[in-house]
Amino acid sequence: MRRPGLWWRGKSTPAKVETYTRWSFHFFSVVEVTAFGLPTFGLVKAEFAVWLFLAVGGHALLCAVTASRALDWTRGTRDQPVRLLVGLGVVSGLLATAAIGIAEHGPGGEDTERAASSLFIGVLVFGAGTIALGVRNRRRVPAIVFGSAVGAGVVAFSLGSAGPASLGMALAVLLAGGFSAFTSLFSVWLLAAVYELDAARETRTRLAVAEERLRFGRDLHDVMGRNLAVIALKSELAVQLARRERPEAVEQMIEVQRIAHESQREVREVVRGYREADLGVELSGAQGVLTAAGVDCTVTGSAAGLPPAVQSALGWVVREATTNVLRHGDARRCHVSLEPKGNHVVLTVENDGVENDGVENDGVENDGVENDGVGNDGVRRVAGDPSGVSPPERGRKPGGGTGLAGLRERLAAVAGTLEAGPVDGDLFRVVAEVPLPPASSSSNLLSSSSSSSPSSSPSSSSSSVPGSVSEEVTP
Repeated sequence: MRRPGLWWRGKSTPAKVETYTRWSFHFFSVVEVTAFGLPTFGLVKAEFAVWLFLAVGGHALLCAVTASRALDWTRGTRDQPVRLLVGLGVVSGLLATAAIGIAEHGPGGEDTERAASSLFIGVLVFGAGTIALGVRNRRRVPAIVFGSAVGAGVVAFSLGSAGPASLGMALAVLLAGGFSAFTSLFSVWLLAAVYELDAARETRTRLAVAEERLRFGRDLHDVMGRNLAVIALKSELAVQLARRERPEAVEQMIEVQRIAHESQREVREVVRGYREADLGVELSGAQGVLTAAGVDCTVTGSAAGLPPAVQSALGWVVREATTNVLRHGDARRCHVSLEPKGNHVVLTVENDGVENDGVENDGVENDGVENDGVGNDGVRRVAGDPSGVSPPERGRKPGGGTGLAGLRERLAAVAGTLEAGPVDGDLFRVVAEVPLPPASSSSNLLSSSSSSSPSSSPSSSSSSVPGSVSEEVTP
């Protein structure tokens, strides 16, 4: 059985808001019972108080069920609960009428009248607020509240209440019922806005992936389009010459072979340039991605002066670590540091909110899902994919993935090491250490870290915030 904290952290942000909204309306039922049901035991006789308490409890339960079904309807998972809404309206009217009748003509003195009057107002207020959740046309809500207030005043006056008292009850129902209905409408609007925002972010992620595909396709077309056309033309010419037994056919095929080798070299250059990671850009991009996802991210250190091979290897570590922060838990803070230690450079990524039972030390979830990398543009990239881009449905394959294991292979190419795992409770730390070549001076890194740190430059952070952020959030 999962702990409550893991159950809550396992939910997406829209799901958390929906859960909070639902339980808020359930709590309103508890408030109704507490505010209008329990006080009756201190105001009227026990036998009579039990019946009033049961009436309030039944009404509160009906409000809770109606609110739950109405929220399901607003999310599109159920039909509109018309019968529950009508039933709640009828029950609220009958209870209010009975309460005001007891207040005016029932047994007891002022205490009974006070208890019945508060019950009269309470059932109408909570009933109007709950009914507002299930109304399709929101413009009808003010009419419902106003009608409840007018009906309360008319019923109270017709059952013997004085004019000022009836007017006061009507005004109380109008104000309290209006506030209750406004709260319900605002809660539904906020929940819908959160879901729409989440859908918009997912759409932006997909558009960013599509844009990356198009860019890569344009690069390949520019490189291969002309060369393939020349190869086709020269191959056709060679065929014609060979049929005539002309010696020039051999020269044409040699030229075709040369162009093919040249095309292969150019494609490799395109793919290599597409997949190379610039450490400085990746640090700024990681800060932008995590900040956009609601994580307080700080970055210290600078990549200036590091060899390109070291920057590329550590850049992939930043991508992978950023993805882990977003996907494996509910991180609130993340610290990325890059600092020299003797003739080595050490990259450390540490975040909180880790789920110790959902992350293994090889960077693979228990379901065997591979952790892909996130580039500085916010688009997930897969190691070993020529396109370098992972669409939302990719990056999952059966059999255990090798997210951090792939990083160890990349670091091994530059004699580096990688350590990753939970530390100090809910913290998760990734530490990559790479030796610096003799020609690389660590003093350059020290001198530049104080002047060009990505975390100290607001412009770098804001300019690198991607247009999309992936919604698989768990560290």
